[in-house]
Amino acid sequence: MYTEIVKIIEGGLVNDKEKVTNYAEVLANNLEQQGELALASKIRKTLNNKRGMMVSLDSITTRPVDTESRMDIVEVTVPDFDPDQLILDQYSRSLIDNFIDSYTHRDLLLRSGLDGTNTLLLYGPPGCGKTTVAQYIASITGLPLVTARLDGLVSSLLGSTAKNIRKIFDYASKRECILFLDEFDVIAKLRDDKNELGELKRVVNSLLQNIDTFNNDSILIAATNHHELLDPAIWRRFSTIVDLEKPRREEIARYLKTILVDKITDFTFNDKKFERIIEAFEGLSYSDIKTIIYNALKTVVLSGRETLTNCDVLRSIYLYEYHAVECEDNFILFLLEHGITHKEAYERLGIPLRKIQSVSRTLERQEV
Repeated sequence: MYTEIVKIIEGGLVNDKEKVTNYAEVLANNLEQQGELALASKIRKTLNNKRGMMVSLDSITTRPVDTESRMDIVEVTVPDFDPDQLILDQYSRSLIDNFIDSYTHRDLLLRSGLDGTNTLLLYGPPGCGKTTVAQYIASITGLPLVTARLDGLVSSLLGSTAKNIRKIFDYASKRECILFLDEFDVIAKLRDDKNELGELKRVVNSLLQNIDTFNNDSILIAATNHHELLDPAIWRRFSTIVDLEKPRREEIARYLKTILVDKITDFTFNDKKFERIIEAFEGLSYSDIKTIIYNALKTVVLSGRETLTNCDVLRSIYLYEYHAVECEDNFILFLLEHGITHKEAYERLGIPLRKIQSVSRTLERQEV
């Protein structure tokens, strides 16, 4: 098995796709014989999905670069995204799916005298699914995802920034693709911002002109965490605008069940425990939730256990939010408030029973 992995790496380094494919198939066969059926199946699925994508990626390998730094200013990917992984509230999901439907049936709309829909603006707090939505749309439409790299796009010479914007739009206009402008506010700020130079205002004007002439056969997606900074003229350039907020209880529940679908837990099918876990996650983003769960799963694996417990998850939440247990009383209080029993805290986290009981009595007095 190690031989196949080395050969795959060798093939990847010299861009020998046939070598990568052949040895990946051998690896899948060997894994299957060893009983690793899930991993073998995943390798074969990846191979099948990527075969048809190699030509499309090869056709767009010459990427634009910043003249000053010589850095690439776009990244090109073809996401292999499971639609079930996109968890949104029903209204946001409906807007996204309607956007995709309007794009895929744009010829029908044009014949009816209606303009096509190919510009989408996403805004909301960090970690709430903006990049995930772009990957989802790329996967559903089969279009390559061209992501603008702002570290290369925004030059120390602002005149070069406007040129880089033009390069990116020219590049995207030569092929059907999804142009994804993340952290959009960096280049789309209010033109009456007194703290900005006149040159940056010209950058915004250049951006507006490029959006107006964008290829109708491609999709433009912009995303920002700071929509309040956007120039008013920017909003009018987008046919669909979606506010992606932090997940509510229903979305938290669905997201947890999605990322834990093949994991053993002591709370997923225990309604009371599951409700307390959901409650503890309220106010966090999808990205936060995923990081916390994966941190907890790592602890389980490294401790030689198979079952993810509610104690593991709550401990992971507490450490994610506070970075350390500086006051054990506060940690115990957090656990008790989210449904952990004295026995669970003692047996699973090694906290002395006397200490737990002391904090519990304090909590009871507060409630009275």
